[in-house]
Amino acid sequence: MNKIRTELLLCGGTGCHSTGSIKVRDALKNELDKQGLGKEIKIVETGCNGFCAVGPVMLVQPEGIFYQKLAEKDVPELVEEHFLKGRPVKRLFYKESASKEMIPQMHDIPFFAHQELRTMRNKGIIDPEVIDDYIARDGYFGAAKALTEMTPQQIIEEMKISGLRGRGGAGFPTGMKWDFASKSPGNVKYVLCNADEGDPGAFMDRSILEADPHAVLEGMIIAAKAINATKGYIYARTEYPLAIKRLEIAIAQAKEYGFLGDDILGTGFSFDIEIYQGAGAFVCGEETALMRSIEGKRGMPRPRPPFPAHKGLWEKPTILNNVETLANVAQIILKGGKWYSSIGTETSKGTKVFAISGDVNNIGLVEVPMGTPLRTLIYDVGGGIPDKKKFKAVQLGGPSGGCIPEYLLDTLVDYEEIAKVGAIMGSGGVIVMDESTCMVDMARFFMDFIQDESCGKCTPCREGTKRLLELLEKICDGRGELEDIDILEELSVTIKEASLCGLGQTAPNPVLSTLRYFKDEYYAHIIDKKCPAKRCVALLKFEVDPDKCKKCGLCFKACPTEAIVWKKKEVAYINKEKCVECLTCFSKCKFDAIN
Repeated sequence: MNKIRTELLLCGGTGCHSTGSIKVRDALKNELDKQGLGKEIKIVETGCNGFCAVGPVMLVQPEGIFYQKLAEKDVPELVEEHFLKGRPVKRLFYKESASKEMIPQMHDIPFFAHQELRTMRNKGIIDPEVIDDYIARDGYFGAAKALTEMTPQQIIEEMKISGLRGRGGAGFPTGMKWDFASKSPGNVKYVLCNADEGDPGAFMDRSILEADPHAVLEGMIIAAKAINATKGYIYARTEYPLAIKRLEIAIAQAKEYGFLGDDILGTGFSFDIEIYQGAGAFVCGEETALMRSIEGKRGMPRPRPPFPAHKGLWEKPTILNNVETLANVAQIILKGGKWYSSIGTETSKGTKVFAISGDVNNIGLVEVPMGTPLRTLIYDVGGGIPDKKKFKAVQLGGPSGGCIPEYLLDTLVDYEEIAKVGAIMGSGGVIVMDESTCMVDMARFFMDFIQDESCGKCTPCREGTKRLLELLEKICDGRGELEDIDILEELSVTIKEASLCGLGQTAPNPVLSTLRYFKDEYYAHIIDKKCPAKRCVALLKFEVDPDKCKKCGLCFKACPTEAIVWKKKEVAYINKEKCVECLTCFSKCKFDAIN
């Protein structure tokens, strides 16, 4: 038996795959074999490590050294210097954006240091395609305990004690939902997993499935025991091929080991799971629409009651939890509800996974305790705003969430506290925006997505979101009138109150939150016919201000159509016949010299 002295935990999530981790893996394998190290150094392709901004990433264990932005060409030097001569390659260490300090150890990097991993405790550590790796981390111990030592009611009570609320967005108490389904009469019941993640900027569920699919299966097994279900479905959008592949592998392995199928662990309890691939409709994140889709019908919501716990999939009692919720369940059963509820706030227990993206240095997936201030999330974990620009707003809760301004950055991550400032927790999408973002255009962008994704069943959502979009486009085009603001507000309230499902009820949030905190920008567009952030093309002149131009030529070098005329020590000039109004020159000019 070979003795492994070093393990190379190379990220194999979708993000790192897209930046070349497969080539790095193959090059590493070849180089290690070439240097005679293949039998003592093991490469483990893990799921998503979370630090997507600097991928491909690799953790060297047991040293704890973290390498970032690896490329195929780095491999010979890495193997020669680090693994043969014991001299880690400093140029591949993480460099802190503010201090420029090179940090070798993963646990010293601020992005990781401020996190507390419970849901994602196995990310970047195990090979998601090897069930033994999961078992070695206490995998399926929670299911074994639930199936052999606990009654359904004891499982439900433990979930209630934990205080776990649905991480899909609504925040409904998980134990209570299971209790309702458990008490519903009927011999046929279902457990569903919502993996239909459709929010722009959200990739939490996909990453959990890619990194730790067995955790989700184990959560479903425990839920099935709690409500006495024998069949489960995972509803995953077909755009997640890697997540689906790893789920298929995990289900096959769980069946082989006796964790799924008939007579699980000899307890007499039977439960099976099937993957259902959705076409990728945002509305199918709504539970009744998701169930209709599995039934083979068009994914559209229906009025409630009856609630799914009483009449769900094929009119049978059904519980639906999302990926993140289910990934917490096994640890709660194994360690107890009090352990889980020991961190968090009074009403929001445990941790929350966020996908941070936008104008922030450390783009990626993070998990922090409930009650963490947004400022900590964006500046300490996220590393702050790039290029010395100022923070402007953060969009929380996906396309139907709200934009929160800087003076509210001390708001805590808590379902109720987030709602008080006009946003929603949602599934955990966090989009950071810097000073160059136009908030009217941002509201337009999200409304464009929402009206496109409206299923069209109810008039307030179908027609109302379309009217909101038309008004926002009118304002961005410089055709806005003051009364449009009143219409936006009145229409938003009507849509919230009259829509059938959560998509319509939260759809106006981007409009209402930007009107609440950034109304001056609406006035600037309508009254002054100006876009303060210089993003709305119809309100721009595409002219260089000679008094502000520093003659640096940055706009000239960046222009993709050679529309900018510039010579050294001369003011730039924009040839409008060649200009395609792509805004590249506005982004590159550091002196606000283009109007």
